[in-house]
Amino acid sequence: VQLQASGGGLVQAGGSLRLSCAASGSIFSHNAPGWYRQAPGKQRELVATFTSSGDTNYDDSVKGRFTISRDNDKNTVSLQMNSLKPEDTAVYYCRLVQPGGIYWGQGTLVTVSS
Repeated sequence: VQLQASGGGLVQAGGSLRLSCAASGSIFSHNAPGWYRQAPGKQRELVATFTSSGDTNYDDSVKGRFTISRDNDKNTVSLQMNSLKPEDTAVYYCRLVQPGGIYWGQGTLVTVSS
């Protein structure tokens, strides 16, 4: 399984970005894709994720601003990020959990300027 993330960049505070992650390889129908982020000097943390039952979980800091979505036909998961804040600056990683393993993408940098 390989995950390819894209969509990061530089944006001003209050702006929007959309991240996408495409999965290839042996993808199972019941899986749990999600997004994590790691800011400089901090641990990697959950941003938003689907559970294997299809529910969504969001970190409190992004609720109401970020939306995770998926396209099962294309094996993609996206993260729409609105009202971005400087504290959202981080490397964003997509992650896929499915029977057989946990897989990570390479990360895409999001920088929010004040």
